[in-house]
Amino acid sequence: MSVGHVRQRRRLDAAVDAVRAGRGRALLVEGEPGIGKTTLVRAATNRAESLGYIIKWGYGDELGQDLPLLPVLDALRGDDPRLASADRLLRGETGASDPVAAASRQLQAIITDLCAVTPTVLVIDDLQWADRATAALWCRLARLARDLPLLVLGMTRLAPRGTELLAIRRAAGSGVVPLDRLDDDAVTTLVGDLAGGAPGTRLLALADGAAGNPLYLTELVEALRRSGAITAQAGEVELTADLAPGSLGAAIAHRLDFLPERVRAVLGAAALLGVEFDPADVAAVLGERVTEVIDALEEARAAGVLRESADRLAFRHPLIRSAIHDDLPVAVRAVLHRDAAVALAGSGAPIRRIARQYLRAVDLSGTARLDAWSTAWLVEAAPALIAQSPSMAVRLLDRAVRGDGGPLAARLADARYRMGDASGAEEVANRALAVTTDPDLIVDLHWTLAQCRALTGRSRESLAALAAASTDLPDRHRARLLVLTARAHRDLGEVELAGVVAARALAAAEDDRWTIGWALHVLTVVSIMRGDVAAALPLFDRALAVTDAHPALLDLRLLLQINQAVALGDVDRYPEAIAAATAVRTLAEEAGGLIRLAQSHSALGELLFDVGRWDDALTEVTALPDDVKDPGVACCDHGIAALIAFHRGDPDAGVAHLAAAAEPAKGIGNRVIGSLALAKALDRERRGQPDRALAGLLGCLSESAQELEEMEDLLPETVRLALLLGDLTAAEYTAGLAEKVDDPVSHRLGAAALCRGLIDRDPAALTRAGEHYLAAGRPFARGRALHAAAIAWAEAGDSVSARAAFTAADDLYETLGAAWDAAGMRSALHAHGIRRGPRVRHRVERTGWSSLTPAEARVAALVAQGLSNPAIADRLVLSRRTVATHVSHILAKLGMASRTEIAREAAAHYRASG
Repeated sequence: MSVGHVRQRRRLDAAVDAVRAGRGRALLVEGEPGIGKTTLVRAATNRAESLGYIIKWGYGDELGQDLPLLPVLDALRGDDPRLASADRLLRGETGASDPVAAASRQLQAIITDLCAVTPTVLVIDDLQWADRATAALWCRLARLARDLPLLVLGMTRLAPRGTELLAIRRAAGSGVVPLDRLDDDAVTTLVGDLAGGAPGTRLLALADGAAGNPLYLTELVEALRRSGAITAQAGEVELTADLAPGSLGAAIAHRLDFLPERVRAVLGAAALLGVEFDPADVAAVLGERVTEVIDALEEARAAGVLRESADRLAFRHPLIRSAIHDDLPVAVRAVLHRDAAVALAGSGAPIRRIARQYLRAVDLSGTARLDAWSTAWLVEAAPALIAQSPSMAVRLLDRAVRGDGGPLAARLADARYRMGDASGAEEVANRALAVTTDPDLIVDLHWTLAQCRALTGRSRESLAALAAASTDLPDRHRARLLVLTARAHRDLGEVELAGVVAARALAAAEDDRWTIGWALHVLTVVSIMRGDVAAALPLFDRALAVTDAHPALLDLRLLLQINQAVALGDVDRYPEAIAAATAVRTLAEEAGGLIRLAQSHSALGELLFDVGRWDDALTEVTALPDDVKDPGVACCDHGIAALIAFHRGDPDAGVAHLAAAAEPAKGIGNRVIGSLALAKALDRERRGQPDRALAGLLGCLSESAQELEEMEDLLPETVRLALLLGDLTAAEYTAGLAEKVDDPVSHRLGAAALCRGLIDRDPAALTRAGEHYLAAGRPFARGRALHAAAIAWAEAGDSVSARAAFTAADDLYETLGAAWDAAGMRSALHAHGIRRGPRVRHRVERTGWSSLTPAEARVAALVAQGLSNPAIADRLVLSRRTVATHVSHILAKLGMASRTEIAREAAAHYRASG
């Protein structure tokens, strides 16, 4: 038990005990180096271990802060096959578009499964060096811990707080545990315990220079004891010589002087590798066999310098490692890190370990360039390095690219683009294009340039550049540039021309799968933009066959599958569409592409909204934060969520979603997002501004080159608002757009009949619209058609038909929870003397077991059976994130704090219900 910090020790002990009861949480212990963070947390983990908890411990490392997830990977090392999968993802071996995100989800799943077995404690030390992915995972685990028997412990120095550390502190909330310096009484007690007697005046005066830092005090007293500078007499221990080291590093180094030279040499090699290290890597750095370094490492462990850490070794304290490492001149350290990188590369070590050493060598040396050997290694390692850490890749590639237009220039441009540095990527790519003659590099560089220009709204520039580049290239490469040309035309709204150019690329592709797949993708988009979704469906099948089992085309395959699911919905094949969207969501989660994962969640959310599964739709569109979404996806998701909120009579939530959509909306220009446009119109109408609502919708319809599916849902609402305001011209114009669609798809036939029925006040046409929507499988649209039909029948004096339509619409609204629409319909028909007859009302509960949606009830039942989130996801064919969202909603509705409480409530509910 450490001296001092009594209040903090009690707080950690209480957290350990709470985990046993299923109430996990996250705590962040912060303080200066040596203040006692490690001692405090080890006391807590020892207590947890005695209670049978699983303990996992990892370290942040300044040498590895550019390598994603390294502290968590080290903490979880073991036999779980998902660790190997995560490692392959981070090495860039799977073709995942976002390998870091995929690996993060693998690690989260492992931790969740551990919690399903027994209470678990995860410790990450030195979080001040956490990379972004580690910080994000720590924050997610901090939130999940409230629902799991999981204690997430972090330690950090009082370093300048970067973005990652600030996010971690916010996630910890009230769980930040500051460690102050020891007070005078605690210092006296600690020095006395260490020295073996009451400290004398001179010793206490020297100890006062330690400023209450327990590690400094410990190392100081140990150094004094070993050098014979203190003596005990009559129970008092006093300083007898002037051999006090002048700093903590010197104190530690002084203590290590007693170790044999061989042991210090081995420790010097280990210090190059970080706080934790693999003995095999130490041997590789020294150019020896593992068996030749074991004795020295064991002697260092016996001396208290090292400690065991599962299948690896670690310095007992990070400051010990720093004292050894920093004792060497900077120039010598730079050479040693470079030599370590070469040795590790020769031993077949993972790329991330090698890159850490190279980066440290470059940073310490201050040289502007890598040497020839390092550059050659980077040529081979760059793709995997970019996949794992674009920021580290940029730092190394910047030093390797010499303006010669070689393959590293294309890699550097790609890495800069992936970091969001479009201007930097363009600069590198243009410089390389000016000197390279390699056709493959020319295509790669133009691909990056085209993406950068599209990102900044300059696709017109790409057309001239691509035309000029094609003149001297082989046929295969010209075909690839034709695909880029077709995409540029598509981005510019030149739909027909995009289709012509994509067809030319396809004809010239021969057996090049890359060109065939991307050309077919452009053709599917062109067909959909023309409104001919049926023509796109066989193109999807053909493209998916081309990209099947082709790792380099995985991202394209995911994009095709997402678009295919949307297209199936556009032709009212909803069961197939939802199955396809669910499948691609799972594949995107496994592949690790956050952009594609966000798109798949959004596509599934839209489909579920259409078929009336609004609770499930909300789960999908809120599953990911906006910062990982394309702006258009974020706007669409907030639009869906706002529509549901407004229709359900929750304007505050609706307004909040519209406000959240404001920032991403800046990134979509004049593009129309149907759900967001409808939500804004509904908000304006409910505020008593139907004129502004109509103006907004008409403005959307007037935008050029809009895709049909973005317009069609706006048409009936625009007609309704125009008639409400007496603007028959606008109503006829809009109905004409709906009637121009020569497409037998049921929901489009329904939209045309609804628009014409509203203008003609024709109840038969409105009823027919309802039948079309019934065939389409769109219950809310059917409810709106029957709502209008009921009013039209009532105005025509047919109260029987009016009441029948009213009852059908009211039932649909109640099923959906569309209280705002139901209230408006009842008010309108009340004026005609038509009311709903007596019936058993099913009040919509907002709390308690009855408030759970069917999906939430299924998840709750499986939680009660003891299944983990991953197991539930597999059972119900849901993503793990969706299951986590369901569990969060269940806890909120039931007013509970843990899965254990859900299990108790479920058991009581099922007993009561028989």
